[in-house]
Amino acid sequence: MSRKNVFAIAILVSLAFAVAACEFSFSTANIANAYMAADAAGSQPTTVFSQDAVFYAIVDLANAPADTTVNMVWIAVDVEGEEPNLIIDEVPITSGDARLTFDLANTPNTLWPLGQYRADIYLNDKLDTSLEFEVQ
Repeated sequence: MSRKNVFAIAILVSLAFAVAACEFSFSTANIANAYMAADAAGSQPTTVFSQDAVFYAIVDLANAPADTTVNMVWIAVDVEGEEPNLIIDEVPITSGDARLTFDLANTPNTLWPLGQYRADIYLNDKLDTSLEFEVQ
């Protein structure tokens, strides 16, 4: 066997060991459905809220192992008196298959500024879905 062949085989064997030693992570987790609602049960879907409302985002997580992370990022996109795309809050939840309910309430005796808002939903640290809504 020539030196080139021995060298090539050595490289291939080394690569095979390196690949075998790597830990691969693959998840079938997905967001089957996501929407904004006027109630925690999700029975009143809406994209328009009043200034004194609590915002509810309903997320149906499917095919998810128990260590799946869903992170909700609440954003004031274009609202009165605030800088554009202001992050209001961020809430992570670790779960398996489930209906997840995220909510965002304003401080007592204050009103949400009028304008456009968004809820960005990250699945295992990757942006999966964005829900746009407004306060009128």
